[in-house]
Amino acid sequence: MFQKKTVIVVGAGASAEAKLPTGKGLTEKIAFHLGFGDRGAVSLLTESAGGDQAIRYALQEAAHSTDSYEESLQALGNAAERIRQAMPQAASIDSFIDAHRGNESIETVGKLAIAAAILSAEHESSLYLSSDGHRATMLSRTRDTWFAYLMRLIAEDCRAEEVGERLSSLCFVVFNYDRCVEHFLFHAIRNYYGLDVESVRKLVSRLEIYHPYGHVGRLPWSDRGPSIEFGCRPNHQQLSECARELRTFTEGTDPDSSDIETIRTRISEAGILLFLGFAFHRQNLQLLALTEEQRRAHPVFCYATAKGISETDREVIMGELLDILQLNRRRTHVRTELTCAKLFSEYWRTLSLS
Repeated sequence: MFQKKTVIVVGAGASAEAKLPTGKGLTEKIAFHLGFGDRGAVSLLTESAGGDQAIRYALQEAAHSTDSYEESLQALGNAAERIRQAMPQAASIDSFIDAHRGNESIETVGKLAIAAAILSAEHESSLYLSSDGHRATMLSRTRDTWFAYLMRLIAEDCRAEEVGERLSSLCFVVFNYDRCVEHFLFHAIRNYYGLDVESVRKLVSRLEIYHPYGHVGRLPWSDRGPSIEFGCRPNHQQLSECARELRTFTEGTDPDSSDIETIRTRISEAGILLFLGFAFHRQNLQLLALTEEQRRAHPVFCYATAKGISETDREVIMGELLDILQLNRRRTHVRTELTCAKLFSEYWRTLSLS
């Protein structure tokens, strides 16, 4: 019998359980990384100034690739300072870039700053595994998070040779730029089943993981082209490569350059739909909006965390979910008191993959 997928939509609140920043924390990190000063090109050329050196050199290189180096460098320096000053006001860096769509300097600087901030956040997270670190220690640090609950669901009554099939029943739509899901599952599966790198790589490759706004790069074990370690401290060339992997909202909803159509199809076909640490920003909900034909698909059970959201806003969110995804109210549960980990605990039998 065809088993309907469990689709898990992951937001910043989910990665926060592994000590990565949410929207506010990320804007603060971005402002720090862009602390070059307010003198435009001069700030980007002054080594003693603040800010992230890898971003500085990447912007200098970007300016060199244009027909007018000095003019381009001035524009990039001004953009860096504009972003830095605006971060305390911005709901997210994504919304700020979208508000300035068409401004190439804002987009270039913004993507570099996102890449630098995310890699730094990965390095500072509970999931970071240094070259001389022990995998078991990293897994122990995250034992009370939803990541660990997810692995327990995967491993429940499941032998090593059955893991691939179990993973193929899952689909992730990750709105974050980090690689926490794939990084964690690779190491958790390898540790639990005692498998070699190649065997685990083949298993994890069966997972469907979509990043609508991109991510900061493929992980080394993925074997799919250029890669960068989880939590790497990048040089300016690596940082530029990571920034090219990121997408604006417009790019994320372009069917010719994104996975948006596949994402909507997976949601319309899902048996269970989970929203973990998702802030339900209308921009992101609209990205998931189903077509009229998809809305007539089979009913789905939906479970969502809404920690920190008021009861009034919870009702608004519920209405938007019912409308945009054509959900059934009796099958939709938006819980304001549950963390991501507690949601797995609360609905353990419901979410069982066995």
